[in-house]
Amino acid sequence: MSGATRPHVLGIDDAPFDKSQRDPVPIVGVMMEGADLVEGVAIGRFPVDGDGATVFLADWISGLRVFASLQAIVLGGITIAGLGIIDIVSLCRRLGVPVLTVTRRDPATSDLADALEAAGLRERLSIATGGPRAHRIGEGLFLCHAGIDLAGATQIVRATLRKSRLPEPLRIAHLIARALVIGESRGRV
Repeated sequence: MSGATRPHVLGIDDAPFDKSQRDPVPIVGVMMEGADLVEGVAIGRFPVDGDGATVFLADWISGLRVFASLQAIVLGGITIAGLGIIDIVSLCRRLGVPVLTVTRRDPATSDLADALEAAGLRERLSIATGGPRAHRIGEGLFLCHAGIDLAGATQIVRATLRKSRLPEPLRIAHLIARALVIGESRGRV
């Protein structure tokens, strides 16, 4: 991948929310070159436990000014706004850009399937359980990838790490999303 030492990566995270809220949840995207240059910030909104998260993200991302220069998208998992499930393979195909998920815990040990069952959203189970498997690429760092091989995905993640175990575009999206709702960022990032 060209520019792998300073890849252009869009990190996306959702804001804190209450499961009973009626208003859509803010979704924040932060585009960075490497781990130290913010090139753009975008804010969208998605309903709590909403359906069609993959299509929403594909439409939203493809409409962003920074879309043409994206080399990868990094998510903090396959859910947004609660139980909005993202099919990272489908998102990658729709956008023609590699999609990565980076988490601190192995997604294989997640209770997402139980949460979908309890919420009556069984039809989303195949997306939640049918995606790429996670690879441990460091202490407390798990990576799923679509549209790029593991070596390339790992290279992108490592090129965007700086302050924490999470890629900077994702970490900064998290900080902004939290500040939008709470008024300031805090907590482990």
